[in-house]
Amino acid sequence: MALPVPETARSLEDPRPDLMRPGLSSSRIWRLVCNPAPGRMGYALRMAAGCTTTVLVGEIWQVPELAVPALVTMALWQKDRVTNALAGVGVNVAVLILLTIIYGLIRLTLDHPMGLVIVIALLSFMFFFLGSASKLKPVAYMLGLITVYGLIAIDEVPVGEVVTRALLYTDLFLAVPGAVMVVLGLLICPSPRRILTDSIAARLRMACRLLRDPDARIREQATDMLRAGTTDMMKSAKMAGLEKNWSPRDLACLRQAASSSVAVLALADEASRSGLSQADAACLIRTLEDMAAIFADGDYPAAIERPAVSAASPTACALADLLPDFATPPAEDAKAPSQKKKSGFLADDAFSNPDHVRFAVKGTAAVMLSYLTFKVLNWPGIHTCIITCFIVALPTMGEMVSKLTLRISGALVGGALGIAAIVFVMPHLNDITGFLVLVFVVSLIAAWVKTGDERIAYAGFQIGLAFYLTDLKGYGPTADMATARDRIVGIMLGNFITYAMFTSFWPASAFDRIGDGLRKLADSLKGQANASTPQARSDAIARTQSALLESERTLEYAMSEPAHMRTDLPHLEATQKALDDAAELSEELLVTPGRPDFSDRMARLEQIA
Repeated sequence: MALPVPETARSLEDPRPDLMRPGLSSSRIWRLVCNPAPGRMGYALRMAAGCTTTVLVGEIWQVPELAVPALVTMALWQKDRVTNALAGVGVNVAVLILLTIIYGLIRLTLDHPMGLVIVIALLSFMFFFLGSASKLKPVAYMLGLITVYGLIAIDEVPVGEVVTRALLYTDLFLAVPGAVMVVLGLLICPSPRRILTDSIAARLRMACRLLRDPDARIREQATDMLRAGTTDMMKSAKMAGLEKNWSPRDLACLRQAASSSVAVLALADEASRSGLSQADAACLIRTLEDMAAIFADGDYPAAIERPAVSAASPTACALADLLPDFATPPAEDAKAPSQKKKSGFLADDAFSNPDHVRFAVKGTAAVMLSYLTFKVLNWPGIHTCIITCFIVALPTMGEMVSKLTLRISGALVGGALGIAAIVFVMPHLNDITGFLVLVFVVSLIAAWVKTGDERIAYAGFQIGLAFYLTDLKGYGPTADMATARDRIVGIMLGNFITYAMFTSFWPASAFDRIGDGLRKLADSLKGQANASTPQARSDAIARTQSALLESERTLEYAMSEPAHMRTDLPHLEATQKALDDAAELSEELLVTPGRPDFSDRMARLEQIA
């Protein structure tokens, strides 16, 4: 459940089996790539279909640099039809704003090279800052990529038609993906309610697998699912509310079922470690499987009988006690959704935290150095280095190092697929159908990786980036190997420049953020200990799992940092042990809320924070 760590960091005491080691080994990465998570294949197929449709529309309209709209589609494609439609509409609204901005900028910078350089720098800074300090991330990077790239591409267009073409192409870069997401998304994507019920069913089925004497692989998958909490499920419930097809009561029940499914999975994990009798396990499995079947059909159980388990097992009793109220929301939730304080567009520390400005400065420097490089070399084919800068920028040293392997490997795989397609496939294509099949197949490979665990999703996008930039030149199949070479060189150069900038100037350590995460985790555990109803305990365990995920990922990034920046190993070891103990405590609190050792364990956690 982590990212690559230096070998020295693996000498921590109390070594765990390789499957549970806090570092992504090659075998762990491969398991994440091959993991057939529920709904992953359908999501990947729909994403690949969306990218292929974007390419088809672009070929019909002869959109230049078709790789950009295809990348926008892959980056923004969502699981459900409502979120997809909202994203598509948002993109089409954004294009109107971008057209106005670009028109004004073209009028200011036309025939003024220095003015163009200044404008590119200012725009890069603005979009990187918004990507760090606002709700626009990661959309800000896409908007910045398109705007800056559109301005840079002006040099390729005859002066007499530069304004018309620049506006038209910028419009098509976003309008085509936006339209595809709205129209095709409504046709092929499931409803957010269906996504929600399938997610609940998946957690119930995973709980059954844990109760059947699981192996290390199942425990690993269950832990990953448990750490996800209810964040995605609550987003699906919110989107389902926008459809206006479901009653508030039904949605309230499904929201409660989402929280309860996390609690059930946590208790099943605790039961798999503490042990259950075969009779208790079989009784619970039957009930959970019946419930999962109902959720898989798009509904939820209205009345659940408490399984008859032995009173001698506290874990079995806690799990059985949770099921009768599994989908029963608190009275106030059934009446109306809770009103939460809405946060602003910008982060609270947008102008007080210097890290946001430093991130924007480093990103802008990477873009400008890339621009200067391909201009000085007079090598227009490597302009992909600028696109890469917007895509690969990350805030901390740990994240840069951790994802560098995924970034490079994804670019190499995508570039290899693109070159292989040019050499072995393109010469045999006679019409657009075969070309679209090729695009769909490679898009499916990229989408499969991108829709997996977030720790490998980055590589999936890099595969799509490299393939699209290699093969989508002009209209229809291409046999231009020089273009493939140039664009892969540009991607690698952009990776190198971005890495150099972000690790050389104001390098930010991921471990500096671990304290905030641990304090948030401690608050979540206290809320879980003070919860007085089954519904409140289910909500609390979901928040705790999300806080655990945040802290574990931050620690993983910290362990990946170079030796001169990495925190001393004893401190890393103590933090890892504290997180392991917090994970066990969160499950134990579901069994015995009033634990006598709670105060001592919380004191140790807060001391490390």
